[in-house]
Amino acid sequence: MLNAVAEQPDIAEPDGAPRGAEGEQEAAWVQAAARGDTGAFGRLYQRHAGRVHGVIGRLVGHHGTRAEDLTQEAFVRAWQALPAFRFESAFSTWLHRLAVNTALMDLRSQRSRPQHEGDDDALDMLGQADSAGHSTALSMDLERAVASLPPRARMVLVLYDVEGWKHEEIAAQLGMAVGSSKAQLHRARMLLRERLGEQAWLAAGPGDSR
Repeated sequence: MLNAVAEQPDIAEPDGAPRGAEGEQEAAWVQAAARGDTGAFGRLYQRHAGRVHGVIGRLVGHHGTRAEDLTQEAFVRAWQALPAFRFESAFSTWLHRLAVNTALMDLRSQRSRPQHEGDDDALDMLGQADSAGHSTALSMDLERAVASLPPRARMVLVLYDVEGWKHEEIAAQLGMAVGSSKAQLHRARMLLRERLGEQAWLAAGPGDSR
C-alpha cells in the first residue's frame, strides 16, 4: 500500500462516522439536510469537502479546475440523494463512495471522446521532476508522481493501493479485464518507481501485485 499517500487525512477512505457528541451532531445535520435544510448541508460540506476533493483529485489528476468541478458535482449529487439515505453506513463512507463514483463516471465519459485517446501517452511524460530539478518531501513528490500517471494506470493505482478495492471490482467499474487491471497496477508502480527513485519508492512502501 502507498502508505505515504494513504496516511494523509484527506485521502484515505473514512473508517466510520465521527464518535460521541461530534457524531451525534453530524447525524443531526444529515437528518436536517435530508429534510431540505441547506444550512445543515453547508456544515456537512465544510467538514467533508477536503476529503472529497482529495480522492477525486487523485483519480482524475489535479489538472486545471476538473477536480474542483467534480467535487461540486459530487456534493450536488449528495444533496439530491440524501432523502434516500438510510444510515445503513456512516455518512462519511457513503459520501466517499459517491465521490469515487462521480470521478469514475467522468473518467469513463472522457475515455469515450476521441480527443482524449492520447491522454495516456501525453501524461506519461509529465511530472518526472519538479520545477527546481530536485526532490522535495516524499509526500509531495508522491502526490505529484501519482497525478502525472497515465489516466488508466492512475485510476487502478488509487483504487487498489489507496481505496482498497479488489481487481475484480476495479475491472467491473472501469470496463476492463481483471488481467488488464493487474497490468495497469504494475505499470503505475513501475512508473512511480522511475519517477520517485529507488529510495523514495522503498519508503513509499507499495504492496504486492495481487
